[in-house]
Amino acid sequence: MPRARQALLEAAHRALEERAWRSVRMADVAALAGVSRQTLYNAFGTKEGLAGALLRRSAADYLAGADRALTAPEPDRPAAVALWTVRAARQDALVKALLTGYWEDGLPRPDRRPGSRARTGGKPPPTPEELLALVRERAAGVSPGAAARCEIAFRIALSCVIAPVPGDDAADSRALRLVREATRAAR
Repeated sequence: MPRARQALLEAAHRALEERAWRSVRMADVAALAGVSRQTLYNAFGTKEGLAGALLRRSAADYLAGADRALTAPEPDRPAAVALWTVRAARQDALVKALLTGYWEDGLPRPDRRPGSRARTGGKPPPTPEELLALVRERAAGVSPGAAARCEIAFRIALSCVIAPVPGDDAADSRALRLVREATRAAR
């Protein structure tokens, strides 16, 4: 079942790239994944369950990338976190929404109402504040003093996500320059 579950999440993500979530049908997701609708319903229960799993996977993928960025050499670690944050948000609208809390029309939204765990198949994805705390905790676990510098980097990166500089390369290099200057001052 884990392989089918991954295929279904990938299919749901592909479907979401092509059309608004409200237009994505469970039958279409199952067909894209090459499994039966019953397999899809067995794995996620409902469309809300699929949406919750999709959002949790996007958050987990973002955090896995942040963990990889935290393996960069010490002086470049905050810049690596910032670069990953900007790139991840540009590549995936769900990651951007999870990081900023701004849910564009057509995206599935986290269900944070009481009792939503039953509808969405688990805990809601982290809020932007929780993602920041998770990145900060991970940075603190890597090296003493890194948490504050990585938080600065993360916040600068988020400003580049919210108000991007035209041109991908220009925004990345400007974000990195800002991060390096800010984290140098924070040492």
